[in-house]
Amino acid sequence: MKRIKVFLVLLGAANIVGLFVYVESRPQHNLPYENEELARIYMKDLDKKLSKALEEAVSARWEYNTNITDYNLEKMVAISQKYYKFQKTAWKDTILFKWEGFKDELLKRQFKELSVLGTAALDEDKLERLSSLEAEMKRTYSTAEVCIRDKCNLALEPDLTRILASSRDYEELKEVWLKWRDAAGKPIRNQYIEVAELGNEAAKANGFSDLSEMWLEPYESETFRDDVENLWNELRPLYQKIHAYVRMKLREIYGDKMPKDGTIPAHLLGNMWAQTWTSLLEDLKPFDKPSIDVTKKMQELKWDAEKMFKVSEEFFTSLGLIPMPPEFWEHSMLTKPKDRDVVCHASAWDFYNAKDFRIKQCTDVTTEQLITVHHEMGHVEYFLQYKNQPVIFRSGANPGFHEAIGDIMSLSVSTPKHLQEIGLLDKLVEDKETDINFLLAMALEKIVFLPFGYLMDLWRWDVFSGNTAYDNMNKKWWELRIKYQGISPPAKRTEKDFDAGAKYHIPSGVPYIRYFVSFVIQFQFHEALCKKAGHQGPLYKCDIYRSKEAGNALSEALSLGSSRPWPEVMQLLTGEPTMNGKSLVTYFEPLETWLDSQLKDEVIGWSDAKFEDYFEN
Repeated sequence: MKRIKVFLVLLGAANIVGLFVYVESRPQHNLPYENEELARIYMKDLDKKLSKALEEAVSARWEYNTNITDYNLEKMVAISQKYYKFQKTAWKDTILFKWEGFKDELLKRQFKELSVLGTAALDEDKLERLSSLEAEMKRTYSTAEVCIRDKCNLALEPDLTRILASSRDYEELKEVWLKWRDAAGKPIRNQYIEVAELGNEAAKANGFSDLSEMWLEPYESETFRDDVENLWNELRPLYQKIHAYVRMKLREIYGDKMPKDGTIPAHLLGNMWAQTWTSLLEDLKPFDKPSIDVTKKMQELKWDAEKMFKVSEEFFTSLGLIPMPPEFWEHSMLTKPKDRDVVCHASAWDFYNAKDFRIKQCTDVTTEQLITVHHEMGHVEYFLQYKNQPVIFRSGANPGFHEAIGDIMSLSVSTPKHLQEIGLLDKLVEDKETDINFLLAMALEKIVFLPFGYLMDLWRWDVFSGNTAYDNMNKKWWELRIKYQGISPPAKRTEKDFDAGAKYHIPSGVPYIRYFVSFVIQFQFHEALCKKAGHQGPLYKCDIYRSKEAGNALSEALSLGSSRPWPEVMQLLTGEPTMNGKSLVTYFEPLETWLDSQLKDEVIGWSDAKFEDYFEN
């Protein structure tokens, strides 16, 4: 007869007391950390503690981001340190379990996700230093102000953004572009180098070669870098045609101020980072037809931020999706306060308590901001759909999925049919010329963004891996921007400049390849949902508004969070497990055909451009 001993097992971080039956004749199989039922109890308790710790940490970050003060900064850093300590203690207990042999696949996946500690792997003093540096860089960015001509105290939002969108004065635009980089990018260069060093140290403590490898881990693919490069190569010809058309039209405005090498000066494209060119639509649209820019109409109708968010919510509920909870309307920051400094960059927030979800946005009543509202509300809808998952699964199937969901809605909301339905277009005109105008407007956002969305992390991957030395960071930045985007700076740059740092996601440490991924897969999602909605006709005319069939399919995928590998979720939603650009190409096919007819005498590309021409050593 086998002798049985009952052990009382105490597991540190989770504070679990559990009974474990040890059968002496099979000691290896029944060691405490190989017992699947005990592991399930441990994970359930840890999930509760993780939820509370995250709620406290997110609350402190919210307080600082919506009220930038020294006190809130100190509080945020202190609570971040407390969270990291909790995270590290929990991690030490979690990795004791021999989870690889568990039969429950979801339980195994929870342990796998929690086996990567992230930056909390750093020593306490280094972790505190990293938190302080990141907060200081974000503060520099968020409080930066400049003087342009006779006006001072101009912030990025809305002041500089409005100038870039509306002015066609070459020198004024150049001044805005340069002064923003002097104020927001240049001051954080040395801090960023230190952050990169600490990030790499944390990555190595987690078993990765450098920080880029740790950032790519959520994609669960050894071929991911090659996959996105192949996607870019598939879509590059369409981008180059749009670039050539825009360059041709800008020559009509700026004449010989346009470079001879085929690039477009970055400051002329209506956006601080030249990542979208939608502000130029009125100058670029080929046909004198009503514009889908409904800014003036919203203003005439006295729409405000709350109205824009209510309209967005109604889109989601029309699909049968979840409405915003009361906490959203009570606690969100939907406009820029006048009495304090805030981080204006639009963002959605999950407080990990399954009820409190918010958006922080300095909303301006413009067409572009209406699209941003739907994008951010898409994040919150995703939060609501997976709120009952374990905390570790409360994220997108991969980071690109989260960014894509709101944009799926935007593809419908942007259609003239939908804008008329919600009262923002008086008359719906459907003809070929109107369609080309519409598709060009969409391309100035969706296609134009692709190279920027890709090169942001190409640059960081090379910095983190050491392929780009710290004393060549700005040179590499412009090498990539010229190579992939075909844009050039309005004045020569040096290594004293840090132009990458003038984009929010660099000082805030947010990986960016997710946006490239989202701008591709959103068209795959859109085409699949349009089929569910029974749409007939060109893909660019599809509006899934009020389709419960599309909503049900979306809800089924979103509710999984990251509990399944993303190819499974992709398969569920689209019928195929891989990313590809076919749906995007299909969407813009009429525009590409029209561009081919317009560019017969135009050089496609910028093969003569050399980044050395724009750089001083």
